[in-house]
This record gives sequence, C-alpha cells and structure tokens, in this order.
Amino acid sequence: MPDMYYKEALKLAQKEYRSSLSKGLSPCLPVLDDFISGDKTSSVVDLGLVQIPIDKIVGTKSRGRVNAFAPNFMPILEDGTEFSIKWKNLCKAHLNEGIRDPIKAYEYMNRFYVEEGNKRVSVLKYFDAVTVAGNVTRILPERNGEEEVELYYEFVNFYKYSRINFVEFSKRGSYAMLQKLLDKEPDEIWTDDEQKEFSAVYHYFEQAYKSAGGKKLSTTVADALLSYIKVYGYNELRVTETADIKKKLQLIWEDVALQQDEEPIELKLDPGEEKKPSMLKMVIPIVAPSILKVAFLYDGTPERSGWVHDHEKGRLHIQRIFDDKIETKAYTNVMDDDPHEVIEQAIKDGAKLIFTTTPRLMQASLRAAVEHPDIMILNCSLNKSHRYIRSYYTRMYEAKFILGAVAGSLTDSANLGYVCDYPIFGQIAGINAFALGAQMANPRAKVYLEWSSVKGAKEAAQALSERNIHFISSQDTARFMMDNRDSYGLSYIKDDKLDLLANPVWKWDVYYEAILRRVFDKTLKAEYESSSKALNYYWGMSAGVVDIVYSDTLPHASKRFADFLKESIVHNVCAPFITPLITQSGEEISSDSNALSLEQIINMDYLVENVVGSIPKYEELNPMGKATVDMVGIEQSQSTSVKEEDDDKEDGEE
Repeated sequence: MPDMYYKEALKLAQKEYRSSLSKGLSPCLPVLDDFISGDKTSSVVDLGLVQIPIDKIVGTKSRGRVNAFAPNFMPILEDGTEFSIKWKNLCKAHLNEGIRDPIKAYEYMNRFYVEEGNKRVSVLKYFDAVTVAGNVTRILPERNGEEEVELYYEFVNFYKYSRINFVEFSKRGSYAMLQKLLDKEPDEIWTDDEQKEFSAVYHYFEQAYKSAGGKKLSTTVADALLSYIKVYGYNELRVTETADIKKKLQLIWEDVALQQDEEPIELKLDPGEEKKPSMLKMVIPIVAPSILKVAFLYDGTPERSGWVHDHEKGRLHIQRIFDDKIETKAYTNVMDDDPHEVIEQAIKDGAKLIFTTTPRLMQASLRAAVEHPDIMILNCSLNKSHRYIRSYYTRMYEAKFILGAVAGSLTDSANLGYVCDYPIFGQIAGINAFALGAQMANPRAKVYLEWSSVKGAKEAAQALSERNIHFISSQDTARFMMDNRDSYGLSYIKDDKLDLLANPVWKWDVYYEAILRRVFDKTLKAEYESSSKALNYYWGMSAGVVDIVYSDTLPHASKRFADFLKESIVHNVCAPFITPLITQSGEEISSDSNALSLEQIINMDYLVENVVGSIPKYEELNPMGKATVDMVGIEQSQSTSVKEEDDDKEDGEE
C-alpha cells in the first residue's frame, strides 16, 4: 500500500512541477534563508511546541532538501531511492499509530518553513492532515509601515492572547474586531476550552464556506467568518449546523463577496436634483400608492437626548411634509431591550422604511436587512462596508473647519480646546478640520484635545478651562435638558461664565426629506440595483444638511468670516484638507490632487501636527464609548497596541 501512495504522491509532484515551470515559477520549495537576512528582521521568539496548520507550511528553512520536493511538498525523487523508502516507512507509521515526533520549523509572516521533518510534512500533506506538532521559532520582520507587515503585527498581537494561528485576515483591524465580537477584552487571554471550541466552530464554518463557493473568492475564510458573526453573532454560530451555516451564508453572500473589493464603499455626496415625472405619467392617471410606513429607532428619548431630539424633529418634519403619503412611528430606548426584536416589531407594525439613528444599532439593522430584503433599512453611521444596508451621515467636518477658523481669529493665546465624543469614523476628521481651520487663521494655533467618552463632557471641558483655554469646541448637539452651563458648539468659557458663540447644526429634517423624495421617485432603489458596493450617503453643506447657527455674542466680523468660508465650501472653492498635511508624528500626508479625497478624510486615523492630545485606546473608554467603537470605531481605538519587541523578548512571548 505505501508503494501505491508514493507513486500517487510522485505523480502529484510531477504535475505541480510542470505547472510551476509553465507559469514561470520556481519548481522547488521556497527556502527561507534565501529571502530573509538579519537586516530584515527585528528579533526572533521561541514559541515552543505549537500545532502548526499544515496548509501554512510552505517551504524549508535551508536548501538541504529543496530539490526533493515539488512546491506542493510532494516527493519528486524517483521510486526506489533511499528517500522514497524513508517516505514509505513514515507513511506506514502514520497509518498505524500516527506521526508523533514534532517537527522543527520557523514561522515568518504566518508561514512556516521546515528545518527538521520535511518528509513528515510531505506524508501528512498527502493524507490531508490538518495540523502537525512542531517546535517553532518566530522571526519578526522589521516594522517598515507596509500594510502587509502591519497586518502581520496585528496577528502577532492576537496570537499572544488567543494562541490561534490558523485565522488569517486580509484587512487591518479585523483581529481586534474578532476579539470584540467574541465578547473579549483586547488583552484577555483565551482559555484552553475556548481555543478548542473556536477551532471546532471555525472548522465547521470553513466547510460551509467552501461548499457555498468560497474557493472562488479572494477573501479568506476568516474574512467571511467575520462578516457572518457581524450579522448573526458568535453565540448563534456555536450551535448552528454546517448545513444551516451554508444557508445563512447564501443570504449574506453579496456582503461576503464585497469584502474582496479594495474599495467596497460607494459614497453618495449630494442628493442631486429631484426627478421630474415623465410626460407619460402626467397624461395617464396613476393609482395612488398605499401609505408608506416609516419607523425611527432611537437609543434614548427626545426629552433626555439632544441627538434623539434632533432626529425626532426630522421625523415630525417629514410627517408634516408628506402628510397622507407616509405614516411615521418612533421607537425609543431600543438598546434597553433586544434591538433586533424591536426592529422585528417595527416590521410587524408595517414599516417598509426604517431609520436606525445610532451606530450602536448597526448589527441589529444588518441582520434585519438580511432577513427582510424587502425592507429598506438605513443606519446613521459612516464607513461600514455592508451591501444589505445603507448608511447616512453628514460631513460635519466642514462646519468644524469654519469654527476652528473663527476660534483661531478670536484667541489671544493661540491655545484652543476641543472636546470630542467618540473615536469613530468622521469624528477624527472633525478634530483635524477644526485644527487646520484654526491654523489657517492663526499659524501659532494649538488645539488641546480631550474626550467626553473618557472623562465625561463637563469634566473634559473643565480640564481645558483649568489650562486657561477659553475658546472650546464641544458637543455638537445642545444638551438643552441639562445644566445650561454645559458647553456645546464653540463656546467661550472663563471662570463661571459661558458664552455660546456658534453651534454646528445637523439638519436632519432636510436630510430625511431628501431621502424620502428619493424613495418616492425610485432613485434609492435604482442606485442600489446599479451598484455592487455598499452605499454610504455622506452629505454636507452643499446639500443643506450641515449648517452653523451664530449667537448674538459672536462679533459681526466673525459672522462675515464664517459665512464667507461656508459659501466657499458650498461652491467647492475652499477645501478644509489641502495637502500636504503634516501629522503629529511628522508624517506627510499627500494626495493626487491638492486636497484629500473623501475616502482619505473618512478613514483618518491620525491627528495633525497642531493637535495636542491623542486618540484614546479602547480600555480608556467608558461603557457607552466602547459600545460605539465596537460598531464604527477607528482601528487605533479598537485594540491595544502591539508591544515593542524588546518587551516581548523579556517574557518569551510576542
């Protein structure tokens, strides 16, 4: 029997050998020593005895046995050689009692290169083994800022706590997101039972994914797993059979396939002109459509939340405007219960269009959208690459740029303050826009940054005031129900005196009216059908959904200055983010044009040079901050940073 196996393995090797030559590739195994030198590595770490995924063993450490194997690790030497006899003996051992002796290997960039045990690996690969025990030394590459290397260091950080080495993502931030979706803190150690259970769950998912057609996609199994968990959750996946996993995968397949796109999001920057009815519709009577039921889901109540209050004003506005065409209903405090059940109730109540007005409702919204493809669901958030759900948000950074310029022109000390809520997409752009606006008006301007999701809004403003910083940009929405000394907008604060100067305004009434008109004229449906990407509506001042309200205390000259900048932005004469930009670390950010693209603005994960402060880590945030960051947080705030290699070497881990 081993003779037959060797002959079959030899045929596989010869086929792979010829195929590699025809493609202009090396017909031999990769050799780690050939492309790794000391100056390209930062350190080595002994991982000890590890279960190595067989499919991640790709080559040899040195050239000693390189000519004995084809690139698929099948034996290339003829039958009857000493090599073939040893291979067959290992084959017998594997079939009788299993190969127990661990191999010795090096890991580099999550690929393994064998130093001792090449024939054992060859036999195990022939029999489609899943893992092999091995004593592993990790070679850490030099951190040079390249995307591939940074992604690998995220894996290293994930492995430190999970000891899982078979999960491989293609996009940064995914390892930290998986840790979160498994209800784990960023630095929480996995137990042995958790490792075993996850390995089993991953195996069942992998079978379903490949059976559903995953082999045709360029995304990894882990990428698809993350998409699945975002919709259905890990706890449900743990108790779901492979056949049911496959069925659910087919429901979200467009979302899974979308993850292989380098630019999965299509931004809609303005509502555009409203479509006029065709001449045919004007001549032929049309049967009046049934009333469109529209649901609004709030994380809070209008009486207790300025954010909810503003969205509620938008709901009441469209109810008045569209009158007998629509029927709206508000659902409050939806996070107090199961939000998915609240959405289901809204659908049972007849809603065909649902607005979920907080990023915290993204996961429940996404699952409902998958399960009810006939229901249109929009979530108020930014930069989520989900095909089945639209997101909508405003370019508030335009207003922040103007307020920064006003503040910079008014301050005598050149020191300004900024209180930000959450480190999420869009908010970082607001900080940087304010700082650049201030710098434009006052080249000496410094912006001191505090976070309400770390200290609390009032405490953050107080910390700035204690530094003798008096011009402070704080919460965008007025907390009208609280102490009137709470700061919001651009305020002047000194001692017990607080003067509101100007406030950025979210015009949700304008936004919702424009969306409803696009629903009635079928524009929203047409956009979805004509695109294969995730649709993000990201409107700004030119669409009338962002504005600034001035108080009587703001000098007239400052109002004229602000109005001038606003008109310049609306007519695309002025752009807040003119390149090059210099970050806190001294890095120069550039673009093909003289201004950052919308994608670059949305994905900002850095602060510009005149900001004093930092983006908080996940563990620094309050519970509400963590919940929000879980949904739409930027990468820096979704994980703890990878420790320096010197720290790792002290305890033998990485």
